[in-house]
Amino acid sequence: MRDLLDREFRLGMWKIHILHHASKHPIYGLWMLAELAEHGHAVSPGTLYPILARMERNGWLAARAPERARARRTYRITPRGRSVLAALRRDVTELYREVVEGTEPSHADHPHGSRAR
Repeated sequence: MRDLLDREFRLGMWKIHILHHASKHPIYGLWMLAELAEHGHAVSPGTLYPILARMERNGWLAARAPERARARRTYRITPRGRSVLAALRRDVTELYREVVEGTEPSHADHPHGSRAR
């Protein structure tokens, strides 16, 4: 059960990581597997490739089909993906401030006003 919960949370982090790198340069599966592994994320191809396909279906990534057999399929972020990434960056920044730094938003800053407590 713990592994399942851990995986659920990590899926979101992996997607943010993918969008971030796809915003910098074209990415491909094997490179992304190595990049995630560098950060301690053991992701299998059977997990990553469906994530990339789902992100493409959602309109966040655009794939470029290989021109020759056995060439790699590359992915770039789309304008819609850039909007998603911008929103996620704001959310991650706010979450980091609360969870890591312990900075609670003021009531005026909180989206639910003073009712939040």
